[in-house]
Amino acid sequence: MGYLCECDAMRRVATRTSSRTDQMCVIESSLLAAMTYSDHATLDLVFRTGAVYRYFAVPARVVDALRTAPSPGAYFHRHIRTRFRAQRLT
Repeated sequence: MGYLCECDAMRRVATRTSSRTDQMCVIESSLLAAMTYSDHATLDLVFRTGAVYRYFAVPARVVDALRTAPSPGAYFHRHIRTRFRAQRLT
């Protein structure tokens, strides 16, 4: 899995979070384009629509499961979307 994303939304997130030790990665999904997870347990998700959302207090095990899920979009809907507080960034 690559760690560079060419989408504009991800570049905006990267600019906002450049002082943190985040790792960006591209997601193979029809719903999600990329993700960034910080050591502060915040998960930034870039959707294929261009929207970017930040989810708070997400455990690393949930992020690892999202990254390795056969269907990241389905995993997101079942395990992240309604379980963690979120803020729309773009």
